[in-house]
Amino acid sequence: MEIIGYMAAILIGLSLGLIGGGGSILTVPVLVYLFGLETEQATLYSLMVVGTTSLTGVIGAYKRGQLDVKMSLMYAAVSVLIVVITRRLLLPLIPMELFTLGGFAVTKSIATMLLLAVLMLLAAISMIRKKQGAIETPASTHQHKGINIQLVMNAALIGFITGLLGAGGGFLLIPALVFVQHLPMKKAVGTSLLIITLNSLIGFLADAPGHTLDWTLLLGITAMAILGILLGGRLGRKISSAPLQKGFGWFVLVMGCYIIFLELVK
Repeated sequence: MEIIGYMAAILIGLSLGLIGGGGSILTVPVLVYLFGLETEQATLYSLMVVGTTSLTGVIGAYKRGQLDVKMSLMYAAVSVLIVVITRRLLLPLIPMELFTLGGFAVTKSIATMLLLAVLMLLAAISMIRKKQGAIETPASTHQHKGINIQLVMNAALIGFITGLLGAGGGFLLIPALVFVQHLPMKKAVGTSLLIITLNSLIGFLADAPGHTLDWTLLLGITAMAILGILLGGRLGRKISSAPLQKGFGWFVLVMGCYIIFLELVK
């Protein structure tokens, strides 16, 4: 199962390199079902994997001039704070067993995986419905503005999702950067990767001291994901991302449904 897990880690990075997002949402299921980690530990490990892998993508985006550092820092000013609050203050307050429904005990672990599965379904629908024209849209003539209430709300939501579920939330970030902040698509992808990097790595560093970490496993998975994003970056220059995005969206949709089934019947 670990061999399959490492292959899946490459797939996570590959999706980030090819379509700019979506792959990080698979990190926690890979860690839980293929590597046998507890859910809360998996969300912590995911922050390291997602953050480091995204950082690799940020370097490439910076070299290509597809990065709005100012916008990234404005988002991160809010979202990083929410990530840290969620990891250090909120998660410890959630009881291990939440409630019982018809004899079925809904635990913290089950609730986390079900929420992640719902997020996967939303991400999948977003990837499947996105049209080629939306991906290739030229730069908007509007310029993004400074911090506003919508930016703060979007950043807080991303921070909460990252802190609670260990997912980057790129499928929510990119539309917000394109349609609300008026960034060109390619710059929005690079900018979202920097926001995800800051959220994930700072969240990991804030929470890691309270946990015992298997660094061999963690660094191994991270290395495979980085290999994937490097391969994806090279392939992305040669092939269109639109059909790949739709195909990956269907894969994430199936996986989300499978996780819901698995958590409800076990």
